Amino acid sequence: MKRNVLFVCIHNSARSQMAEAFLNHECDDQFEAHSAGLEPGRLNPMVVEAMNEIGIDISGHKTKSVSDMMNSGKTFNYVITVCDETSAERCPIFPGGTTRLHWGFPDPSGFLGTHEEKLSKTREVRDAIKEKVTRWCEENCEAAK
Repeated sequence: MKRNVLFVCIHNSARSQMAEAFLNHECDDQFEAHSAGLEPGRLNPMVVEAMNEIGIDISGHKTKSVSDMMNSGKTFNYVITVCDETSAERCPIFPGGTTRLHWGFPDPSGFLGTHEEKLSKTREVRDAIKEKVTRWCEENCEAAK
């Protein structure tokens, strides 16, 4: 049976969307990943572009709120915040046997510069999230076997 994972950040527009996509791409036989935001915004086009570069299309993803996820009745084995420390503290406690983790990554919506400079920084965040998800998936898929 798949374990549910919820990635949470502020707007569900960048980091949590990437983490959801990577986990569903790399470990979909073990986990079902979801994402949500404390204050859902709009999907970041720079993130969509960076993900497309590596063959993962998230352009059809919608932003979702944490409260909607809580009200859905779905239980999560893991809730992983991917925002900064102060924002992670605002994340509500989910019912059930949830393990809460925090993986902090810079917010692409705050990047300044030209399109190429912002895209370059977004790629760095994308690659860091991919590396973290890959390592975590390897550790937790092994533990499940």
